[in-house]
Amino acid sequence: MKTAFRDVKDRVRRRIVGGHWPPGALLPNEVDLAAEFQCARTTVNRAMRELAEEGLVERKRKAGTRVLPSPTRQARFAIPIVREEIESRGLRYRYALVQREIIDTPDWLRARIGLDQGGRLVHLTCMHFGDGHPYQLEDRWINLAALPQAAEADFTRRGPNEWLIAEVPYSDAEISFSAMAADAGIARHMGCGEGDALFLAERSTWWQGQPITYVRLVFQRGFRMTTRY
Repeated sequence: MKTAFRDVKDRVRRRIVGGHWPPGALLPNEVDLAAEFQCARTTVNRAMRELAEEGLVERKRKAGTRVLPSPTRQARFAIPIVREEIESRGLRYRYALVQREIIDTPDWLRARIGLDQGGRLVHLTCMHFGDGHPYQLEDRWINLAALPQAAEADFTRRGPNEWLIAEVPYSDAEISFSAMAADAGIARHMGCGEGDALFLAERSTWWQGQPITYVRLVFQRGFRMTTRY
């Protein structure tokens, strides 16, 4: 019988609560846990992700998973597909691919997400509209070493986020939020004034240690993000 991720999650939780793995303890790696629980590594990964979201463990790339000294409540950010987000607001969605190119990995991005030298990327600039008005500017890089099929993928009709969801899962993600002043190029795309304050979200994802994608999402003036914890 196939082991479900909920079973793995419950067994790990019981060991933590029961003191088998005390606060600060380093848990076995996912490969060893998958062998012990007789399941796929992806099953263990999903269980660990949920335990991290609940504040029982802390996961760090290349450093493993540790039991937190004390439980914490962590904010959960819902990041929907932008098409669904726009349509949920009762707006008519439209997508446009502005630019597509295959480039050598720039040094700043190599350092940011841990790409090897000599790698190649698909770089995409896309616009998402609601009722004809600019809603989000998407500036995305996809690692061809991880997803070589991206070189031939058709992004003229479907945005890269929806394509990525269908192609590959992710095991780790890093998200940051900030305010930014629109430069001339962004102001032209977003239909705002140069220097206007806009909301910026940056997201990087990895699959089992391999970088998948990095994206900068610029939202229209007045955008608001809500989370629960």
